[in-house]
Amino acid sequence: MSDTTSSRHVKVLLDVERDDGTHELESVWAVAEDGGYRLDNIPFYARGFAWGDVVSATPDPDGLLRCSGLVAASGHSTIRLWFADAGDVQKVRDDLRALGCDSELDLPRLVAVDVPPEVPYERIRSYLDDKKRAGLFEYEEGCLGQPGS
Repeated sequence: MSDTTSSRHVKVLLDVERDDGTHELESVWAVAEDGGYRLDNIPFYARGFAWGDVVSATPDPDGLLRCSGLVAASGHSTIRLWFADAGDVQKVRDDLRALGCDSELDLPRLVAVDVPPEVPYERIRSYLDDKKRAGLFEYEEGCLGQPGS
């Protein structure tokens, strides 16, 4: 995951459908490449996208790039964690890093997790289920990119 951006990075807007049926936009970093834009951060809200996915995007009337579809899935998975206590966030992020997963923090208690294809998803799900049962957080699978996950 890239913590810094350069001139090669662009913002791409992803559509986010809310539970009440309304829509919002999420802005993510991407890198332009032949055939589309490779997502270069973990989506927090948009479902069906993960780090490394290549998306198509077209400029809207304001010149902003809006995602118009998935071109190629990366095989990565996106998980969102909502913590009961912000004091538990860093320990869980450290545990997930030790298991091979990067994460990003949006709000003090909201974390997006990237599960790369080489990390067995069942191992991550087992960890998440244990911590959920312990009351540390709730989690949502925003995009499952691995076969059988």
